[in-house]
Amino acid sequence: MDIQLKRGMLDICVLAAIKGEDSYGYKIIKDVRPYIDISESTLYPILRRLETAELLTVRTAEHNGRLRKYYRITDAGKRRIEAFKEEWQELLAIYGFISKEDGND
Repeated sequence: MDIQLKRGMLDICVLAAIKGEDSYGYKIIKDVRPYIDISESTLYPILRRLETAELLTVRTAEHNGRLRKYYRITDAGKRRIEAFKEEWQELLAIYGFISKEDGND
């Protein structure tokens, strides 16, 4: 898969993983991995980029005696997911065009 396309897909997958509730790194990886391969070394730069873009916020809380970062999607992050869904419809139309068989106009 094209690296830029995969990068965009990973961003949306991470946002979708935290759409329903706050989450943390390991859980995000666990939730996303059945759909697209992601590692810790890939996830944390994505989280920082999404935070910088104000698509999510971060809070720190203690869990079992250790500090854990929890990520929450912002309204802008939710809008980004909705925009992606609209863009996806365009991509499906393009896919239909390029994959149709010759002679089937």
